[in-house]
Amino acid sequence: MRHHPQDFENRRTAGIALAAELRALPLITDGETPVADRVLVLGLARGGVPVAREVAEVLGAPLDALVVRKIGAPGQPEFAMGALAAGEVVVNDDMPHRLGVSPERFQQIADREEQVRAAREARYREGREPVPIAGRTVVLVDDGMATGSTMAVAVRAAHAAGAAAIVVAVPTAPADTLSRFADDPAVDAVVCVITPEPFHAVGLYYRDFRQVDDEEVVRCLRST
Repeated sequence: MRHHPQDFENRRTAGIALAAELRALPLITDGETPVADRVLVLGLARGGVPVAREVAEVLGAPLDALVVRKIGAPGQPEFAMGALAAGEVVVNDDMPHRLGVSPERFQQIADREEQVRAAREARYREGREPVPIAGRTVVLVDDGMATGSTMAVAVRAAHAAGAAAIVVAVPTAPADTLSRFADDPAVDAVVCVITPEPFHAVGLYYRDFRQVDDEEVVRCLRST
């Protein structure tokens, strides 16, 4: 496999590099209150959590995990009618209508996915209460973006939950995806370490991109 000359060794080193970029962001560093009281680092589970752990440690901010669940069409789960995170539902335009899914059926599926999401986040936290989003600068961290669809749901959820400011932070992503988030009025800053051109799959910019399991997410949250 060929690698980009600025490849990350693994998610940990990617997180350290990303944290260095974030430390230069006035939105993070400038403030009268301690970072721990006004900033929250949210790792998009599962792959974004090991990256976010390093970011949270360097910044001195609390860490939590955010689970984004796709709302698949009945019998066609590969077709995403929408997604949800932190209890907030985002509908993909008129996709449910085009697929012949009634609002009632859509809500049933969304409720089921919300139960899965809430249970998974609770398992990750091991009984700890979630860190409140409202009033904080929220740094949304993933291990990379291609289309940015998952991150877009996370942004909507953080905004709806009352975040004071939202920072989208990833080690690598294509320029057009970054531009789309930079133009989003809900996003206050976009931070990315490398922007390869042309951009290929996120995993190609890591030397070690093994899958992150639930146990690793739990360990990351437990260690902060």
